[in-house]
Amino acid sequence: MSTPAATVARTSDRSTADVTMRRLLRVPDGRDPEVREQDVHRLFSGSMLLSALRCLLSYVIFPIAAPAIGAAGGVGPAIGIPIALVALYFDARGVRRFWLADHKYRWAITGIYVAVMILVAVLLGENIAQLAR
Repeated sequence: MSTPAATVARTSDRSTADVTMRRLLRVPDGRDPEVREQDVHRLFSGSMLLSALRCLLSYVIFPIAAPAIGAAGGVGPAIGIPIALVALYFDARGVRRFWLADHKYRWAITGIYVAVMILVAVLLGENIAQLAR
């Protein structure tokens, strides 16, 4: 299944920022016909859900519910760090997938992903600092 040449934007038709982002993500010029929009949206939903789970665990379950049921308070970082790493991996993969699909909202979605990734990275740093104490 190939994309008609008229619908594929060439490098010369792209902004400098677009070309730079494609190089950074190692995305070839044009749209990858293997990437379906449905898959792109599913990956976005899944990675956002994983990041939300990470925040829920960090701010609700561990600080409030765990002490209430007598669980150890130090268990948060041991669980939070692996979840954060997985969330960051899927967020990065999601950004690249939007660019592979040459999705019309790729810049907006990239902004959302970057904001979520910054929040998760801050939580990851806090967890690492807690373990270092």
